[in-house]
Amino acid sequence: MSPHSRSLHRSPRLALLAASLGFVIICLDVTVVNVALARIRASLAMDSTALEWVVNAYTLAFASLLLTAGALADHFGARRVFVGGLAVFTCASIACGVSHSATLLIASRLVQGAGAALCVPSSLALLGAAFPQAQERAKAVSIWAGTAALALGAGPLVGGLLVDSFGWPSIFLINVPVGVAGIWLTLAHAPETMVNSRRRIDLAGQMLAVVTLAALTYAVVESGRLGWTSFTVLLALALSAVMGALFIAVEAWQDQPLLPLTLFRNAAVTVSALTGLSLNFGYYGLMFAMSVFFQYVRHDTPLETGLAFLPMTALVALANIVSGRLAARFGYRVPMVYGQVLAALGYVSLLSVSADGSTLVTALPLLAVGIGVALAVPSINTAVLANVAPSYVGVGSGVLNSARQIGGVLGVGVFGLLVRPESNDVVHGLHVAVMLAFLLTLLSLATARALLGGANRPSVDRSPGEAVR
Repeated sequence: MSPHSRSLHRSPRLALLAASLGFVIICLDVTVVNVALARIRASLAMDSTALEWVVNAYTLAFASLLLTAGALADHFGARRVFVGGLAVFTCASIACGVSHSATLLIASRLVQGAGAALCVPSSLALLGAAFPQAQERAKAVSIWAGTAALALGAGPLVGGLLVDSFGWPSIFLINVPVGVAGIWLTLAHAPETMVNSRRRIDLAGQMLAVVTLAALTYAVVESGRLGWTSFTVLLALALSAVMGALFIAVEAWQDQPLLPLTLFRNAAVTVSALTGLSLNFGYYGLMFAMSVFFQYVRHDTPLETGLAFLPMTALVALANIVSGRLAARFGYRVPMVYGQVLAALGYVSLLSVSADGSTLVTALPLLAVGIGVALAVPSINTAVLANVAPSYVGVGSGVLNSARQIGGVLGVGVFGLLVRPESNDVVHGLHVAVMLAFLLTLLSLATARALLGGANRPSVDRSPGEAVR
């Protein structure tokens, strides 16, 4: 069969399914790992700092490599990069499942994060190619995000069942058949995307980005064990600041930078990145902190912990779909703003949570956070697709998802610092953490108000690295 004949038999819906499956297992690992934290800690004799690294090693690699992954998708084609990333992720999941030490598990999680980084920008680019019409693309993005949200919703319950029935390694091994199916569907049905063969990989920028984020993550995570006044922690913070400044200088000087700073001349891209950082800071941090609360304060089993997370995750998929329809009808700003308002109300309501409080006092705020985040996430993806030129969709998606994952790293680090399993006052730490998430959400909303106003449509600027009509 000729390439032309094969292209005639490709199904956009099955291409959407392939992209969604990749995103599903990437998001699944966020929730299933959280419900297994207590069992992993006991099995591998970890302290709380090592436990944070199990979560953050994955997110750190994800955040550090997303921009390069976006450039790779632009250079080699999103289809090829997506398949490669999904293969790496699937193999790393096997390594996680057979890990017999904390060091091996953390290293395998780093490799998993690298595979995830390759998948996400390329999967969004595949949707742009499979659904060229704006309204159909908005619906496809909402389904793509919705299936991932479904994984987030099912993850705690499925993870709890797996851990109780088969042990914690099963939460990683479940990724293998899903990853294989995603690879097959991509090869059979995903379209080729626009290739920018002149796009070079900015190795200097990539190295500086990795060092900046790794040093910052190390400082935040290790401060719980060493203290903020520790020489090692202060040195890591200083290194992160210096490397971050060098990164910005190098990116401004490069002809083909890892992070085109001109992207941020577009208000929609800037607002989407800050919104994504804020959303993941609160959501990922809250997932970690509430896992500690459920398992170490209420002494829930993994299955009971999974059930306790259902208010936060059960309606997320539906909210993603609603978000896509709202964006298609009213523009991306409506779900972006109202989703954050709902999440902020959820965070501040968690200040009433106590060790002996009722289930309803915990469930309703988690429901508000889950639905609010789910409403906002598809809108920021839609905003980037609508405001970045086609040849820069990969790097634009990488910018957005890097911001989200940096938010996740900081969220787990900060919430983990405040809510430690061995602490005698987990509830007080939780209250401080959710107040920080509330304040960051208010800052994100204020920025959106200042920069976007009532804007919902792409900018008319035709600069290649910025907006497209």
